[in-house]
Amino acid sequence: MKSILRLLPLLLLSSCQCGNEKETEAQPINVMSFNIRYDNPEDSLDNWKYRKDRAATAILFYEADIVGTQEVLHNQLEDLKQRLPQYGVVGVGREDGKEKGEYSALWYNKERFDLTDSGYFWLSETPEVAGSKGWDGACERIATWVKLKEKKGGREYFALNTHLDHVGVAARREGVTLMLNRVNELAGSLPVIVTGDFNADPESDVIAHVTDQNDPLHLTDSRTISPIVYGPAWTWHDFGQLPYDRRPLIDYVFVRGNLQVLKYGILAEMENEAFLSDHAPVLVQVISEK
Repeated sequence: MKSILRLLPLLLLSSCQCGNEKETEAQPINVMSFNIRYDNPEDSLDNWKYRKDRAATAILFYEADIVGTQEVLHNQLEDLKQRLPQYGVVGVGREDGKEKGEYSALWYNKERFDLTDSGYFWLSETPEVAGSKGWDGACERIATWVKLKEKKGGREYFALNTHLDHVGVAARREGVTLMLNRVNELAGSLPVIVTGDFNADPESDVIAHVTDQNDPLHLTDSRTISPIVYGPAWTWHDFGQLPYDRRPLIDYVFVRGNLQVLKYGILAEMENEAFLSDHAPVLVQVISEK
């Protein structure tokens, strides 16, 4: 009898440990990069007021856990907040560090993650100066980052979202260098997810800079390592106005660290001949390898 009593605590401890292992098993994370197109009155029937419900519904339908959005004006941010109450969001307007200009807003599923840290910096020679324009850039450019901790299991992730300049060659080159350095400083050993509109195709010097394997700070384009690739090989289509053979792939999800890419897709979908945006969102599913 005494022997049984001595064994009982050990059996209970073993049972608890098995239960915890099940609770902390890694689950896939759905990551979306989505340039929603700024609210331009000249867009006629493609204006944001006709697209905002569909854009929010797409995020919900694809059960995105982390969403990097670009070209978000303040009224669009508020529209999405109303439609996505289960998501937290981090971001500021790039022109003043408050509400003026486009946001590179990062959204996360509050039911799954706790936000443990966040911030932003400008892609310029003075990254901490709000509204600073970098190098030969035509516009102010900003990067938004977060650290997220899963409510179940406690796994932590670093995510960053940005939008590189569409004109400045030096601005894209130096912006990538700054981004890679900041990711390294801020993320430490955490798995890294980077979303964004990089205004550059996969064969460009810009993307080669991001993915250069000789650089210990490099990131990996999720498309290149995904066992499943779905959809077209382009993202920007100008609301369908660009001919198919001229549509570039300029939106990305990059990864680094112990993340396995499970599948990759470009969502070039329409409803009654209307697109979600002038860019097709990129959706990638990843999972922690440990």
